[in-house]
Amino acid sequence: MADLLSGYAVPAAVGAVAVVLILGLFNMMRGGDPNRSQKLMRWRVGLQFVAIVIIMATVWAMGS
Repeated sequence: MADLLSGYAVPAAVGAVAVVLILGLFNMMRGGDPNRSQKLMRWRVGLQFVAIVIIMATVWAMGS
């Protein structure tokens, strides 16, 4: 299980956070819709929570 989490889930979660962060920053830099930037930053926070849960589950699975 640890191999599955560390091999696929952790990079996917971190990648999703990075993509949403870049989209939000790009939208703010080009002067896009502030509501869209706000929505993207909320998605980023949610995805960061999911990524931390996945990372902690991976650490737990590797320890047991």
